[in-house]
Amino acid sequence: MDRHQSIDYVEITVRDVAAAKVFYATAFGWAFNDYGPDYAGIVGPDHEAGGLSQGEPRPGGPLVVMYSDDLEATLDGVKAAGGRIVVEPFAFPGGRRFQFADPSGNELAVWSTS
Repeated sequence: MDRHQSIDYVEITVRDVAAAKVFYATAFGWAFNDYGPDYAGIVGPDHEAGGLSQGEPRPGGPLVVMYSDDLEATLDGVKAAGGRIVVEPFAFPGGRRFQFADPSGNELAVWSTS
């Protein structure tokens, strides 16, 4: 399967990143890349598979993150399809991303290395 516009990363909002790391490491053997006290990336076989993000868990559960070869084109496609941009594109270590709500209100994100 082509990586472009496929599910690539799942963010799990947790109340306590340190405690969540202990839980997931013990339960599943997961390892982490630390990005400060409020975020830890979940180490995957060939790239990070997700992250633990400090916050208050909200209805809807984990944030599904898709990958795009062309973030601006995907942003335009989401808007044209009737998606609502929840978080405008922003830079982070490793790339850029935005978050959107689909017509049902589900929140997802898309990221790119450029």
